[in-house]
Amino acid sequence: MSEKKYHAKIIANDQEGLRLISACMSGSKTKVSNMKYLPSNKIFLLSVERSKIENKNDGRKINSICRVDNVSKVKSKNIDQKNQDLTLELLAIDYLKNKENFEINLIFKNNAHIALSIEIIDITLEDQTDTEKNEDIR
Repeated sequence: MSEKKYHAKIIANDQEGLRLISACMSGSKTKVSNMKYLPSNKIFLLSVERSKIENKNDGRKINSICRVDNVSKVKSKNIDQKNQDLTLELLAIDYLKNKENFEINLIFKNNAHIALSIEIIDITLEDQTDTEKNEDIR
């Protein structure tokens, strides 16, 4: 009997949901080329390869898309955006309440980070494909 495969979709509208997405994405890897900010749509997209921690000790890698809506501004620090092949490892996602808005911080290894100014917390993490048959992005 084969095990059913499912693709997770986690939606965060508050700090607890954001903590869950942060835990699922911790240790995930991405390239600079896999990050897109669409200012006219107020959307920030991040494609990552992550470990599927929801399945206990599965260790399987999966490609996921993290979508942040209502983004009014994006700032990065210590990330060479011209190097599209630069691989970054996400450590955590954190947030700050800043007057009426929020600031979502994507914290990467080697003191790199991206700050997203948002009006409300509206973040989705959606699995795309297993990477067993795909190339590793390292």
